[in-house]
Amino acid sequence: MGRYTRLEKLLFRLEAQRLCLEWAFREIEGLPGIVFEMGLGHGRTYDHLRTHMPDRDIYVLDREIDCFDDCVPPDDRLLLGDIEETLVAAAARFGRNVILAHADLGSYTEEHNRAVAAKLNRSLAAVLAPRAIVISDLPLELEGTSPLPLPEGAREGRYFLYRNAQET
Repeated sequence: MGRYTRLEKLLFRLEAQRLCLEWAFREIEGLPGIVFEMGLGHGRTYDHLRTHMPDRDIYVLDREIDCFDDCVPPDDRLLLGDIEETLVAAAARFGRNVILAHADLGSYTEEHNRAVAAKLNRSLAAVLAPRAIVISDLPLELEGTSPLPLPEGAREGRYFLYRNAQET
C-alpha cells in the first residue's frame, strides 16, 4: 500500500503513542522524578498516564483547558501558557526533575510543527532528569538526548523517543 488514508495515519500514530508510553512506564520504574504531559487536548493521554502511574506527580502544560470533564488536572498540577514560556518557568520551579516528558503538540500544518519543535528544542532539555525519557509526536533535537528505536509494533515516523544522557 503506497498511500495511507488519514484514518490509517491516525491509527498508526495512536498505536505508536500507546506502545511508546507503555515502554516508557517500564523504563522509568524505580527512577525518581515527575511527569510532564505537554498538550492536554481532550485528556485521553493524561488519563492513561494517571491510571498507569498513580504514584507519580503528573503536571500538564497547555495553552488552555478543552478536555473531558473527568480529565481536568488539579489546579496545582496545571501550567497554562505558551509551551516555551511554561517550560522556562518549570525549569526554575522544578529543576531537572522530569523523568518522563510526553509532548503531543503537533498539528496539521508543517509551519506550526516546526515552530513548536523549535520551542521544545530550546527549552525542554532544561527540565530533564538524568536518564529521562521524552516521547513526542514531533521529531526533536534536544541537547543532551539521544534518539531511541521505537518499541516493536510502532511504525516509524509516527512517534519519536529520546533518552537524556545528561548526568547532572
